[in-house]
Amino acid sequence: MDAIKTMLLPRSSADLARISVLAALALLILFGALRYDNFLSPYNILSFLRYNSMFALIALGMAFVIMTGGIDLSVGGVAAVSSVVAALLSPYHWAAGLFGGLGTGLAFGCLNGLVITRMQIQPFIATLAAMLAAYGTALLLADNQSVSVSYDTGFTSIGQDDFLGFPIPGWIALACYIAGWILLERQPFGRHVLAIGDGEATASMMGLKVRRTLMTVYMMSGLMAGLAGVILASQFGAGQPTEGVGWELFAIASVVVGGTLLTGGSGSVGATLAGALLLAMVFNILNFENGLGWISLSAYWQSVIRGAFLLVVVVAQAHFGRGSASGQDA
Repeated sequence: MDAIKTMLLPRSSADLARISVLAALALLILFGALRYDNFLSPYNILSFLRYNSMFALIALGMAFVIMTGGIDLSVGGVAAVSSVVAALLSPYHWAAGLFGGLGTGLAFGCLNGLVITRMQIQPFIATLAAMLAAYGTALLLADNQSVSVSYDTGFTSIGQDDFLGFPIPGWIALACYIAGWILLERQPFGRHVLAIGDGEATASMMGLKVRRTLMTVYMMSGLMAGLAGVILASQFGAGQPTEGVGWELFAIASVVVGGTLLTGGSGSVGATLAGALLLAMVFNILNFENGLGWISLSAYWQSVIRGAFLLVVVVAQAHFGRGSASGQDA
């Protein structure tokens, strides 16, 4: 009997969080489908996936960073400057805009990795400095205004077109999450990431290449932010130097809601995606509710709700973590 209970019950607070986020997402979808007439309409579904693919991408990069016990506060700024670079290069060719944005994100990720691994600067400080530098660079390149993209080179197809009836940004995000899952679950790299999150000193004693792994993780985060910036520019037709404010909070909240511990050492790519979709679904439902006229919440309430979500989940993680530790001691 005890063996059956062990198989059925979550093995840890992280497992419980992952099950909870999936259940909450399913309940929200059911609630929206029953309450709103057009909630499951193709237009709402495709618009939801097209827009929120950007946030899903930065959450994926952030997930790997947090699994190592780090943090990346620069993703919003990197997305902003990448959108500007992509817009500036889009008149030359759609590929110039794409790879220009990706290269910008990768460059900032590389900078973060070098400062953290070589100069031994705390990730919070290093990525905070990179965030300020990214926003400053974006404003300088854009001359403090939006930068229109070229509509003649096909660059806008990246963010606005569909493929097989599914938004191209959604396909991009799906491909990145599949690759992320393979890296985490099927490659030694994933085990190295989690081992570093459990303790860098222990990982070094085990012979793992800690610096190389951390460098790769921050470069991945920068690359995902750069890709989000490319989608931002192509989807809205302009590079946005002031966009991205608060995106790092959305990414952190998505990762933590998905059950990844802020202390590192555990995590799930699939649960991170579920966490990002859950937060996005909350705001989608609020928009529908505003349309019914029962409530009237401004866009500023999104930050309040996002902060409340993050606080509740972190408190719950701490509580269940203490409970698990007590159970193991007993």
